[in-house]
Amino acid sequence: MRFPPRITRIGAAAAVLSGLLVGGAVTANATETSPTAVGSICYDNLPPQAHDTLDLIEQGGPYPFPQDGGVFQNREGLLPSQSTGYYHEYTVITPGSSDRGARRIVTGEEHQEDYYTADHYESFKLVDYSC
Repeated sequence: MRFPPRITRIGAAAAVLSGLLVGGAVTANATETSPTAVGSICYDNLPPQAHDTLDLIEQGGPYPFPQDGGVFQNREGLLPSQSTGYYHEYTVITPGSSDRGARRIVTGEEHQEDYYTADHYESFKLVDYSC
């Protein structure tokens, strides 16, 4: 499966994310906001509907809800701090739900920088495509 290319940004956010994933120390200077730890999840352990959403993102849509593809503001501050427009959110269909439900994929601009949340932004897991 090929995933959508994203603009590659090398910098503080990548260092912070890398540190969180490998358990290293993370430091922040006065201009950065230190993110809350983000877990990871193997691609194969995502619910099938998340696979469907990632496929739609790769294809560029069409998406089931008009909000899909909208800018994710990161108001919770759980993801590494980035400029507005860096993150976008997409609905992961929840079987049996009469609305959008709580599950989302939030993408960053880096290649394969995809986060899954099952609890409407209370926690995030970076999708690991290598396991």
